Amino acid sequence: MPLLYDLSKLTVGTVLRAGWRPRVEGLEHLPRRGGAILAGNHLSVADEVFLACLTPRHVTFWAKSEYFTARGPGGWVSRGIVAGMGAIRVERAGGRAALTALDAAGPVLRGGGLVAIYPEGTRSPDGRLYRGRTGMTRLARDAGVPIVPVGVLGTAEVLPVDARLPRRHPVTLRFGPPIPVAGRINGPRDIRVVTDEVMAAIQRLTGQEYVPRYAPPRAGTT
Repeated sequence: MPLLYDLSKLTVGTVLRAGWRPRVEGLEHLPRRGGAILAGNHLSVADEVFLACLTPRHVTFWAKSEYFTARGPGGWVSRGIVAGMGAIRVERAGGRAALTALDAAGPVLRGGGLVAIYPEGTRSPDGRLYRGRTGMTRLARDAGVPIVPVGVLGTAEVLPVDARLPRRHPVTLRFGPPIPVAGRINGPRDIRVVTDEVMAAIQRLTGQEYVPRYAPPRAGTT
């Protein structure tokens, strides 16, 4: 586990537990070792913070490429943070550039690590759960790992889009049973079936209303 990640868990994690007293359910479903994808709903930028601090294992996240290339004193800090946290660089231009993030996640998973993915592809614009994108399932197939559904509740109230400071609100993090992928994919239809199965599992964990279409992108968000 990267040193900066350890330090963040010790400091930020202590503050989160003391200030928000989050509930964590289903930790028995988190593999103790070996690679796995953590697939969760996405309500707020606070999702990553709570997931990282409340998961006992190191979790690898994506970070937009601007954090790796920013200049000046602030850029030096951002580069140090994303590198120290072990983040995967993701290009927001789309196409082949965006797929490099999935390529980079493969070695992490095959090496026994955990990678967090938000299959909706963006933060929910209205608190509902939207159709999942299939890159998650393709990655799990190629890396030979299961997908663990994760549901988070309360983070949209902790850090709304327009908020500058976090607010006090109950937060619950729920892990569901791992969904196997190996041996189940024989074509594109199977990839969609497994992806929909994961989204259904997330919906059961969160109770969100499900929308069977892709979420509209929100400018300046991930």
